[in-house]
Order: sequence, then structure tokens, then C-alpha cells
Amino acid sequence: MILTDREIRHSLETGGIAIEPLPPEDAFAPTSVDLTLHGRLRVFRPLAGSDCPPIDPSAPGYVFAQMIEAITVMREIGPDGFAIAPQQLVLAWTREAVQLKPGARVVGRLEGKSALARLGLAVHVTAPTIHAGSSGQIQLEIVNHGPRPIILRAGMRVCQLILEQTLGVPERGYGGQFRGQVG
Repeated sequence: MILTDREIRHSLETGGIAIEPLPPEDAFAPTSVDLTLHGRLRVFRPLAGSDCPPIDPSAPGYVFAQMIEAITVMREIGPDGFAIAPQQLVLAWTREAVQLKPGARVVGRLEGKSALARLGLAVHVTAPTIHAGSSGQIQLEIVNHGPRPIILRAGMRVCQLILEQTLGVPERGYGGQFRGQVG
């Protein structure tokens, strides 16, 4: 069951969920709350000719964080914004940190904003689920599928968080590699 704006506010007031900083009132839609873009993002380094070995996520010893660190560079979004080129992928974060307490019976789903999607901007490649027990800024996989560059600005509304009630309380909260991530 999807939570309405009234239920989202109630969950924030009672501590079942936390969003810091708290979104302004106009960020709440009937069944979601808008989140904004953090001021930093990870940009993939250009490919160096034929020196481009494939990535094997199933290889023994593969560690996602180490791979991303090796093939991307952290960039600050300046006052003129960041122009994401057509077909470019960048990793970014929400400015807001979100915490879904395991006992609150709430999970989240991250979705794009339709006004941005109609320009070709997607905010997640896959994995829109924010599990019970998750905490931290939400990482975004932003891709420009459109024909023109699109300016990304720190603080712009970039996605919406939809919150859903679970049927029961999970035996354990999320404890995966992305718990507590920070932009």
C-alpha cells in the first residue's frame, strides 16, 4: 500500500522515517516526496583507446567500491551546473539522507521526475528499492537518453521517493554494501 502525503508526514513526525534535511512543504505530492540533487557526482573517466578491459563483477575479489573509485572521478557541481551529455552515465546522490527504520513497516521506491524523463533524463538504471533499515543519501545512476545535453544543478528536484507499507516487519534491516552511503 502506497503512503499518501498525510501518511508520509505522520511517519516523519512519529520517527518511523527520517529525511534530513526535511523537504519543504511544496516537495510533497499526493503519494510521494521530491528529493534534490547533491552538489557532487562521480563522472566516468574517458576510455583510453584499446586499453579498456571489461569489468567482471562476478570475478573473485571484485569489490564494487574499489572498481568505481578506479574508473570515475569525483566532481563538484559548479554554479553553472554540470552538462550531462547524451548517452552519458554519472553517479550522484540525493542531498537528503533518508532513514527507514526496520520496525516502521515502510520501504521506499525511487522514481524519476516526469518533466526530466520527457527530456531523456533517467535517475536510476535499476534497483529503485530502498529497503527497510536503509539509511543515508540515496545513490542515483543518472543517464541522459535524450538528444541534447541537460544541465544538472545542485539542489534541483531530481527524483521522487514513494513510500510503501510492508505486510510485516522484516527479520533484519538492510545491511548491504550501500548502507549509510554519503555523497
